[in-house]
Amino acid sequence: MNFLVTERATLESYLPGLDAQLIELPLLEMERRGNPSIALFREQRGPGLLIPQEYGGKGASLRDAVRIQRALGSRAPSLALATTMHHFSVAALVDITRLRPQPGVEAMLLQQIAAQSLYLASAFAEGRRGAGLFNAQLKVERCFEGLRVRGSKKPCSLSASMDLLTASLVVPAANGGAPQFAVAVIPAATPGLERRPFWQSSILAGAESDEVVLNDVLVPEMQLAYLGDPAQLDAVQLGGFLAFELLVTATYLGIASGLVERALRERRGNASDRVALASELEASIAALEGVARDVGERVEAGLVARALFVRRASQAAIERASNLALEILGGMAFLRQPEITYLLAAARALAFHPPSRQTATAALDRFVLGEELVLSA
Repeated sequence: MNFLVTERATLESYLPGLDAQLIELPLLEMERRGNPSIALFREQRGPGLLIPQEYGGKGASLRDAVRIQRALGSRAPSLALATTMHHFSVAALVDITRLRPQPGVEAMLLQQIAAQSLYLASAFAEGRRGAGLFNAQLKVERCFEGLRVRGSKKPCSLSASMDLLTASLVVPAANGGAPQFAVAVIPAATPGLERRPFWQSSILAGAESDEVVLNDVLVPEMQLAYLGDPAQLDAVQLGGFLAFELLVTATYLGIASGLVERALRERRGNASDRVALASELEASIAALEGVARDVGERVEAGLVARALFVRRASQAAIERASNLALEILGGMAFLRQPEITYLLAAARALAFHPPSRQTATAALDRFVLGEELVLSA
């Protein structure tokens, strides 16, 4: 069957054997807390996927990462979602290194992630309505040893498996000057860093999206990457936001593809139905890859707008394709195969990721009318 062939071949080229391992695991087992898929991805050195080869990573392009996330979503939705959150944090760190005249703490961190296959969780502001990616939500105080940080992030994917937590901070100036933005990198074993239950749904529970609480956590200066220049902040924010939108959309296209694949494999419906199913998702992934292919050293607002247009169209395509797949699979499949209803519900969760439909519509409307694109959650 010529469906998901390119995506799975791309996955195999970067992470050989992972797809075969995922096939052997029941879908609903991989969607539970403590599932084995996150460990399997780590064993294949997947955390280094987007890290450039010069830092020891696999050097995947965003286009290839889009294909891989679709392939993973079709097999293991929670794994795809969790790794999306890791990858977009890595992408932000890579952008910081590109803006530096000299390598800083972020370059050393990328080398460490690649060498040790470490997972990053994110305490960036991507989940808050009206917030930019680096709008700080954590409270910071200076102390003799560095910074004391308190607050929480919920939901925070990979909360159980994370090795490091990345957080956006507004750091008070030591000399009374203007505060600076910074990205902090906090080891998961740091005293004061606590996990609390948060995710109540069984849908995508395997992504470990619980609450991470920072109780006056000490962050030494050596664990900070400063982004004081607003131009640098804007560049990193655009790049991180774009990576997030591309990868999260690919993930949910993958989840819908897993449902559609079942209908195609069983040759359900007629030729018109099957072509309609494939057309919805193939058109969306082609558009997504087109945006990813155009990403250069610096991300422009117009490219982010294109990604948001594709995200919006893909969300509608996922809904149409999922509904049609369920219809042609039939009522008995709905009753007897819980994996089908699971995929149907999981595919719809793209609507819950930022930016909201209302926020995106307002921003894109202003953009097409000639105004500046304003990023917010």
